[in-house]
Amino acid sequence: MKITDAAFVTSAVNPGGYPPGNFPEVAFVGRSNVGKSSLINKLVNRKGLAKTSSTPGRTQLINFFNINNDQFLMVDLPGYGYAKVPVEVRAKWGKMIEGYLKERETLRGVVLLLDSRHTPTAQDKQMYEWLQYYRVPTVVVATKVDKLSNNQWAKQQSVIKKTLPLVPGHQLVAFSAETGRGKDELLAVLKDWVHSVRE
Repeated sequence: MKITDAAFVTSAVNPGGYPPGNFPEVAFVGRSNVGKSSLINKLVNRKGLAKTSSTPGRTQLINFFNINNDQFLMVDLPGYGYAKVPVEVRAKWGKMIEGYLKERETLRGVVLLLDSRHTPTAQDKQMYEWLQYYRVPTVVVATKVDKLSNNQWAKQQSVIKKTLPLVPGHQLVAFSAETGRGKDELLAVLKDWVHSVRE
């Protein structure tokens, strides 16, 4: 898949604000500061489409982006797990994320982002288990692999697969927004999802 056009559509906090469900959607979810915005920008070849921030927890809305003139939508979900965000706000984000993932009929798959340098957290495990429970097609992406040596990544790969634990058949993609590593591999997954029909 080649992405030649990407445009911001809207932001929403509940289904009433979602765009009409006319096209397949692929959602991106992960902890705050995992590099979600940088990954999206790398996939679409646009530096400022998804807003990046040095302040974790900044994405407080569900953001929708139109890809390749109505081929599909990318959906950027709020980052979870940032301790400095008030408890009531974290609870609201959790409901927002769960509501979208559970109810959106046009959702074709979810890209779950993890920081390659760290062991998956309890919240990462919970998100992965939740996606499996609801049988949402999932690919796990380990970001920031450019910051690891090949030996370090080999060790972390094993840690991630054991900690989640990764379901057989689910891909673990090593990704770097700096070097572009993993971009083509991830786009191939998205292409399969976009052309699939979710049961």
